[in-house]
Amino acid sequence: MVAGSGCLVWFPHSCTNIFPSSFVSSTSQHHRSVLSLFFPKNRNMSQQQLNLSSTTTNIEVEVVDNSPPMTLPSFNDYHQIDDKVLENIVYDALVFATLNGLLVGDKSVERSGRVPGVGLVHLPFSLLPPPLPETHWKQACDLSPLFNELVDRVSLDGKFLQQSLSKTKKADEFTSRLLDIHAKMLEMNKKEEIRMGLFRSDYMLDEKTKSLLQIEMNTISTSFSGVGVVMTELHRNILSHYGKLLGLDSERVPVNTADSRYAEALAKAWKEYNNPRAVIIVVVQGEERNMYDQHFVSAILREKHHITTIRKTLAEINQEGEILPDGTLSVDGQAVAIVYFRAGYTPVDYPSESEWRARLLIEQSSAIKCPNISYHLVGTKKIQQELARPNVLERFFENKEDIAKLRKCFAGLWSLEDSDIVNEAIAKPELFVMKPQREGGGNNIYGDDLRETLKRLQKPGSQEDAAYILMQRIFPANTASILMRNGFLHKDHVISEFGIFSTYLRNKDKVIVNNESGYMVRTKPSLSDEGGVLPGFGVIDSVYLT
Repeated sequence: MVAGSGCLVWFPHSCTNIFPSSFVSSTSQHHRSVLSLFFPKNRNMSQQQLNLSSTTTNIEVEVVDNSPPMTLPSFNDYHQIDDKVLENIVYDALVFATLNGLLVGDKSVERSGRVPGVGLVHLPFSLLPPPLPETHWKQACDLSPLFNELVDRVSLDGKFLQQSLSKTKKADEFTSRLLDIHAKMLEMNKKEEIRMGLFRSDYMLDEKTKSLLQIEMNTISTSFSGVGVVMTELHRNILSHYGKLLGLDSERVPVNTADSRYAEALAKAWKEYNNPRAVIIVVVQGEERNMYDQHFVSAILREKHHITTIRKTLAEINQEGEILPDGTLSVDGQAVAIVYFRAGYTPVDYPSESEWRARLLIEQSSAIKCPNISYHLVGTKKIQQELARPNVLERFFENKEDIAKLRKCFAGLWSLEDSDIVNEAIAKPELFVMKPQREGGGNNIYGDDLRETLKRLQKPGSQEDAAYILMQRIFPANTASILMRNGFLHKDHVISEFGIFSTYLRNKDKVIVNNESGYMVRTKPSLSDEGGVLPGFGVIDSVYLT
């Protein structure tokens, strides 16, 4: 789940494989050629018939009446866009990405993950958006409040969480440590009166059934709310200039306000905490190439809501933090209203006992946790699998219509205790994906590796199978796409997953915020099993509603 968390889901397209090609363009070439694309009204004029002077910015256009009609690219043939047009789009997109902060730290530069402004490179992105039927888009958005409420209700059922994860606890040390903290909170009868979540639910559209299916619900460190907004603006900007030429309408790319909605929810939670001198701590990794995505929200909090955020690692919180007699979390002498986790979702974030002490300290304090330990556990894959079992949703919802809406988007999910499903997966591994309790991309198991892993786990006495679930493999349609990484263009056939951000805030019995709050899309080559953007598998994208 997260992506940071990890986490986001794939959706439809159709394509072929083309090897990466470099893109080289001089400034003078660009300024001459880009002017030729102020959409000629006569669509019988081909790109080759735009004659530009090399010594002046004046454009001389020769219209040949008997020229063949221009073919407008569709979603299935973005690869057919004229090379000259494509060169201009690429150049403009790279400039827009740089000017507007679609950036990460360059991993080849040593200090890029620690010092802002050092070693910048554009985030890998898709040059043009993939299609999604508007009906499925609305379905995903409408599900957000229900999933928000589901997370909150499940989080309050400590017995359900502990029992559901009891076998996973024995097989997975990371989950075990989280459950230990959760158990201590139950023993203390620690009540989180103010509860907030910044979530993202990820989906794919199955091509065969035309069903919208949830991949996962991310409840901690949901990434790309900031750069996802920039990505949307990039596509809307490109289509506002080139849309007529391409036969696309920029208004079909939905407006995205995820960063401001996240900041607004944090600001409302800060207000509920009711200490105007308190700060928001953003928990970060020691090295974070994706820091700019995080800074978007912090900047809005500072400029619009006049709230101070400070960035701390778990180790720093352990060293500088204490709980005051009234329960206030104090870090480096500053009272903390909210602890916003952008780290802490993976074992890598806990290299020593120092980090675990910090996590326990945070949970014991009166600070608002985003998320608290219970919300974090609800986002585990095992809980996702448990909720998909028959009659389990009825434990948390009475409204049959709401239950039906949630269940409709559940993919097939099974425990490895189900021997029939395990045998089927061994026989047909291409129809399944095996997921461990890990986040951040690159952890899922497919194909022959899945078969061999299942066989190994069937040995008598092994308890390791409790650390995994089996999930139905979703087969979205694929489409031709143009991917940008490190300034290079790559044509490929891709599939996409799209994530709907949501915000949730309540104080005791009062629900203050429960909204769908923007989106992000990740696209990957259709032959790739993994899709994480920062690990190098996929790219960030938006969506074109059809």
